[in-house]
Order: sequence, then structure tokens, then C-alpha cells
Amino acid sequence: MLAAQDYVCGRALGTVAFLGLTLGKPLFLEGEAGTGKTEIAKALAAGLGRSLIRLQCYEGLDSASAIYEWNFAAQMIAIRTAEAAGQADRKALQAELFSEEFLVRRPLLQAMSPDPAGAPVLLIDEVDRTDEPFEAFLLEALSDFQVTVPELGTIRAPEPPIVVLTSNRTREVHDALKRRCLYHWVDYPDFAREMEILQARIPGVSAQLSAEVVAFVQGLRDEDLFKSPGVAETIDWARCLIALDTVALTPELISETLGAVLKYQDDIARIAGSEAARILEEAKARLREMA
Repeated sequence: MLAAQDYVCGRALGTVAFLGLTLGKPLFLEGEAGTGKTEIAKALAAGLGRSLIRLQCYEGLDSASAIYEWNFAAQMIAIRTAEAAGQADRKALQAELFSEEFLVRRPLLQAMSPDPAGAPVLLIDEVDRTDEPFEAFLLEALSDFQVTVPELGTIRAPEPPIVVLTSNRTREVHDALKRRCLYHWVDYPDFAREMEILQARIPGVSAQLSAEVVAFVQGLRDEDLFKSPGVAETIDWARCLIALDTVALTPELISETLGAVLKYQDDIARIAGSEAARILEEAKARLREMA
């Protein structure tokens, strides 16, 4: 199913995803940025024909922002309209203002609302960017799959959503949250799998260019860089090279396009020039050995 969505993964990750779906357990995917953690949630949603709901985590995110808010502007218009019409029943007006009509559903509430297509895929992305109070809230939400809106009461999911949590490991996530999930470390792929990913995502790329791009990127990952390139950068770089009608890599072309694969100036300055030529030569030597 994942392969049908052009998502290439190893048997271990495929098995964890299958078990998560079968047992109804959240998936906790941890690994370096750009290794495909977010993409698996998209592939699952597309393959199952379900909605994808994404909660992008950030520092300072609180439970209220993740669940719901009231449409304040629409409420003010309703109040002005009621005043103009001479409506005097304050209780009726209050009940109207805090009804479903003015409720703005944020990702967690959306994920627990009925969906004709079935339970959605809830992607809680980069959970390591939040703080411990939000982790504690998530722990409760993932245990009961229900949230409370004080004005409306408790809303429980008719069918638990398919939950995928991702972490770039900028900090350790609490064990209590991990214990609720099936855990998998998403590592950089080996040469053969990264070639397969590139061919799946960019069908028109030549075998020679694919091999040189993947071998060079894998060589970069062996260098002492501030941020090693992920698979996402490999794909972006290959697209840039195709746009330049590239047939084969050269040190000059690599130096001109390093911004597509490296995202920090210190890393670019270190690799551009002679280092790029060295890594390219080593990459081509490895390709000759494999041939």
C-alpha cells in the first residue's frame, strides 16, 4: 500500500505501520529531519482514503490552541445584530454564541469528529518542539480519544483516529508518551533504498545521474557537517539538476547547486571547491566497485 503511494521503506517500518493500523496504536517515529517521517502519514492517508489532519507542534503550543477556539469576529457581529434587533434574552444569546456555529475546530477536535470516510490520520508533527505540559495533555488525549469544550461538554471520537507522532529528537520526549505508542527510529536509507526512493519520486531521472547524486549525498553524510542532508534534500537536489539538464555531476556544478542539499553556510563553505571534487571522486570510485 505504501509503495503504491511512492513511499519506499524497509520491512521493519512497514511492519510497525501495519501493527499500528491493526492494533489501533499510535506510531511514534523518531529520526533526523528529512528521513520521511512526515511522508508516511501522508502515504497512509492517501492509501487508506482517509483525511489527513496535521498538528504542527512548536514551542509554546498549548492544549487550547490544539483543540478549538471561538470565532470571536463572528460572535461580535452576532451581538451587534442582536442589539440592533432589540433581542433582550441574554441566556438565549449566550447559548447561540457558544454553539457549534461559532466553534472553530483545531486539529485535535477535527480528528475526533465524525468523518464519512472513516477515522482520519492525525499527524502530530515534531512533538519534541513542545513542552512537558503539552506532552502530559497529549498523553491523556491519546488514552481516551476525547476532549472537553467547557461550553459544549465532552466530545469523544466515534472511532479513534490513526495517530502518527514524529520527533527530530531535539530533546527527549517523556517515556510515558512513548509507552502509549509503537516506536520506530527512521534512519537514513542505504544506497539501494535511496536509489529506489529517487526513482519512485522522480521517474524521469537517469540511472547514471541518480547513482551519482545518491553516492555523493551518502558521502556528504560521512562528513562532519552541522546538518547532514536528508532524503528530502536528495530529491530536491535531483530535481534542480534535472532542471539544469544535467547528465553527470561535476565539481563546478556541485558547488553551484549545494544550496539545494546543504542548508547552512558553514557546511556549504566547507564542501564547495576541492572538498566537493574529493567527495565526488570517492563516490564515483564506490560506484565503479559496485559495478
